[in-house]
Amino acid sequence: MSGTTGAAVTVGATARPDPDDARPPAAAARRSWRLGDAVVPVFAALAFVYLMVPIAYTVAFSFNEPGRTNLVWRGFTLENWQNPCGAPQVCEALVNSLQVGAIATIASTALGTLVALALVRYRFRGRTLANLLIFLPMSTPEVVLGAALLAQFLSIRVNPGFTTVVLAHVMFCISFVVVTVKARVASLDPRLEEAAADLYASPVQAFWRVTFPLLLPGIAAAALLAFSLSFDDFIITNFNSGSFTTFPKFVYVSATRGIPAQANVIGSAMFLAALLLVVGAQVLSVARRRRR
Repeated sequence: MSGTTGAAVTVGATARPDPDDARPPAAAARRSWRLGDAVVPVFAALAFVYLMVPIAYTVAFSFNEPGRTNLVWRGFTLENWQNPCGAPQVCEALVNSLQVGAIATIASTALGTLVALALVRYRFRGRTLANLLIFLPMSTPEVVLGAALLAQFLSIRVNPGFTTVVLAHVMFCISFVVVTVKARVASLDPRLEEAAADLYASPVQAFWRVTFPLLLPGIAAAALLAFSLSFDDFIITNFNSGSFTTFPKFVYVSATRGIPAQANVIGSAMFLAALLLVVGAQVLSVARRRRR
C-alpha cells in the first residue's frame, strides 16, 4: 500500500506543470521583447524617408510656377504638366533617351540571354574566363569605362554621337542582363527539357515551348534593368555623345541655372510609370498564385 502511494505521489510530482509555462501569452511576449524590435523599424523608416525626399522634391517642384530658375518655390500651378515640352530641348532629349534605351535594351537582352544560356548549360574551353570577364564592366568605374570607349571610337575614327552612345550602352548593359538571366537559368530543372525531348520535341520546340516561357520572368526583369540603366546613365554618355543630348545630359547642363520644372514633370511621370508597373506586376503575381 505504501509503495502504491509513493508511486502515485511521484507520478503527480512529475506531472505538475511548470509555473513559467502557465504565464499568459502577453507576459511571454513582453519577456521576449528586445531592443532590436524597436531600433530596426526606426532605422528602416529613416532610410525610407532618406530615399523618398529627393523624389518628393522632384514631384513638388514639378508644380512650381515657371520663372528664370526653378530653385525657389513661387506657387502652385498645373501649367507645367499641361505643357511638359515648354522648356527648350527637354522633349527632344527625352525622345533621344527613349530611343537609345529601347535599342540598347533589345540588343543587350538578346545577347545577354544567349550568353547566360551558354555559360550555364554548356561546357566549353574558356568558360571560367568568360564568367570572369562578364563582371569587368560592372566593376570598372564608369569614368574609366567612358574614357576608354571614347579613345577606342576616336582611334577607329568614329565621331561621337547616337551610334557611339548606343554601342556603349549595349556594352555595359549586357553584363547586368547576363547576371540576371543566369540566375534564372540556373534555377531551371534540365529534366523538363529532357521530358520534352522524350515527347518527340525538337531542340527548337523544346526551347520555345518549355525553356523560354520559364525564362521569361527573368528576361523581363533583365530588360527592365537594362532600360533603367541606359535611360539613367550620364557619365559614359557624356564621354561618347558629342553634341548628341540625352535627358540626363540635359538635366546636368540645366542644373547650373536650376532644372526647369518641365524636367521635373518628366522625372515624376517616369517615377509614377515605374511605380505603376511594379505594383501591377505584384498584383498580377498575387492573383496568379490565388488562382493556382
